Amino acid sequence: MHSSPGLYAAAGPGLAEECSTLGGCRTGMAKVTNAYDLPARKIIHTVGPRYADKYQTAAENALSHCYRSCLETLIDLGLQSIALGCIYTESKGYPREPAAHVAIRTVRRFLEKHKDRISAIVFCTSTGSDTEIYKRLLPLYFPRNKSEEEMARSRLPQDVGDENGETSISERRIRIKALPAVHMSARRVLTHENSDSSEGDARLQFTRSLSLNSLIDPLFTAVTKDPDQRRKEQWERVAQAQAGWKWAKWLGLGNIGGPPLTAAEEDSLHARYLARANAVNLSEITEMKILYRGGVDDEGRPVLVVVGAHFLLRCLDLEKFVLYVVKEFEPVIQRPYTLVYFHSAAAIQMQPDLGWMKRLQQILGRKHRKNLHAIYVLHPTLGLKAVIFALRLFVDREVWRNVVYVERLLQLFKYVPREQLTIPDFVFQHDLEVNGGKSIVTDPRTRYITNRPFVGAS
Repeated sequence: MHSSPGLYAAAGPGLAEECSTLGGCRTGMAKVTNAYDLPARKIIHTVGPRYADKYQTAAENALSHCYRSCLETLIDLGLQSIALGCIYTESKGYPREPAAHVAIRTVRRFLEKHKDRISAIVFCTSTGSDTEIYKRLLPLYFPRNKSEEEMARSRLPQDVGDENGETSISERRIRIKALPAVHMSARRVLTHENSDSSEGDARLQFTRSLSLNSLIDPLFTAVTKDPDQRRKEQWERVAQAQAGWKWAKWLGLGNIGGPPLTAAEEDSLHARYLARANAVNLSEITEMKILYRGGVDDEGRPVLVVVGAHFLLRCLDLEKFVLYVVKEFEPVIQRPYTLVYFHSAAAIQMQPDLGWMKRLQQILGRKHRKNLHAIYVLHPTLGLKAVIFALRLFVDREVWRNVVYVERLLQLFKYVPREQLTIPDFVFQHDLEVNGGKSIVTDPRTRYITNRPFVGAS
């Protein structure tokens, strides 16, 4: 796919000589040479884009165009199979997994239109990490059975591109409706035979005016406001709304003022954070085990687990944590899901303020609120209940009314089966200390063996 010293060596000197006559190749374009000593009929060359966070959408669309240009060239040549290497390179700074998403979804979109003209497309990887990425992502875009199809529904990213696999941003779309087609009756009037008389000219001028006024759609002039102007007005509304919430900052509740975001604004915010999350190394947040996926609850809904005691604000990069939350939530919130929060041995004093929580909910978007079934809070304290009451009052009643307080582990297992949860050891110990001899339950990974005299759960 791309010219490299290894490719030149395998193909022989003829390839380098022919490439020198091509006059270069612009990013996104494709050019063809003979294959020479390689076991192929032709070699299609393209140039991948450089990557920068500031121009992420442009890089995604340029990379998508690279793959599409190669596939279009394949059809133009009358060939039916192609081996696609990874066009993105480390030297150009393109993150591996987001680039693989672009590559696979572009191929998927192309096959939807031209599957009868292509017999085989092979993704070729040169590193073990790329191989693992493709093995994990290919079933999402090309499910082979019902189980993979169900998995794809929950794990596919929200943005899978337009009909060509390119990223489309609503703010950049043309905001003027196309002029409707001219009616046949008006066309006949406007093409009336020419007349030399002044009466004929006057009538023609009148009919032109009449026909245009009747044909122009009012929506044509109702242009959506410029995005920059809309943002300026939004900032002014936010400033006015926040003026009435200054007392919240004085009380340490954070920035909880401001008007709610529209659905389009929340979708745009979520998409930006998700793109950043896919491009940033978040392994340090993963290792903290604050948030991780469990199994399913008693009705088959996927479960996300949050461990409050692991949320150490002094050791945590909150911005990276938000990115991690967005990335972990994305495949789950596409359908109804459940949250389990272990408050065992957690400290309320070191938690983010209400303004941060409100911003996080806006970033997660409306699917998060719509599909959240319940938040099961294990071992709640009076302080935590006060915080949740404030969240319900000042942040979002819809989300926080779904909180269910759970005092004992056995009670939690009524909602989420025990085998569906990975529970830290200290949670079992905390349950023993708080509840004493009631509803004692042990971690099957430990050697503790206890009786469970408690029957049922309140």
